[in-house]
Amino acid sequence: MSFHSTAAQLVSLATEGEEHGGNHESLNPYLIGGGALFILLLLLWITTRFNRDR
Repeated sequence: MSFHSTAAQLVSLATEGEEHGGNHESLNPYLIGGGALFILLLLLWITTRFNRDR
């Protein structure tokens, strides 16, 4: 299989999902971003608690 035919197949697969917009109705980007920020801040807090010089 050549590079050109493989690339053409990948492009055709990628454009098939764009008919419906690609976003799920129940996913709120602010909720996902806020949750990710909270988890990262929690991990940062846990890391700093374990990293104290005694």
